Amino acid sequence: MRKSLLFVATALVAIAVPSIAGAAINVKSEPVATFSGASVTVTGGNFSGLGNVPAFAHLTVVGTVTYTCANPQGHEAPGQNPVAAQPGTKDGDLGNSDHNGRGTITDMTATATAPNPPPSTKTVGCGGGGSTQWTLTKPVVTATGAHLTITQGSGDTVLFCRDYAPPGPTTGTAC
Repeated sequence: MRKSLLFVATALVAIAVPSIAGAAINVKSEPVATFSGASVTVTGGNFSGLGNVPAFAHLTVVGTVTYTCANPQGHEAPGQNPVAAQPGTKDGDLGNSDHNGRGTITDMTATATAPNPPPSTKTVGCGGGGSTQWTLTKPVVTATGAHLTITQGSGDTVLFCRDYAPPGPTTGTAC
């Protein structure tokens, strides 16, 4: 009976230890985000304890767009209301399965873009009373934030998460 209990206990420990070890990653160096116009570049970020299961980085950049308004005579005036940009994304492989459980983020850049189709001139604030004679020109996209996640397996297990805000470079805040 004692041998049976000892065998069961040993088997349970053998099952539990690898799952605990797989969940314990170490951040050797924090990823740093740098903002430049519509883009955010994440560099660095070195992790260990990833085991031999592939890990992936996913970067999402959000921003705003300001437009210049042109009236029918071609005179330009700044739009009054910034609008949300289309988020930009970038995915990367940390390469840990070939490096004894260590993974590094290769430089990743994601860029927010102007919405397509563009917003209405009224939404942007052209022409005061919402005249439909105005046109939108010269969109300027500015990144206002970035979100980085490191996942493993089928993408359900989040190992690391950071939110970044300009001006950068910054190591962000945990999310």
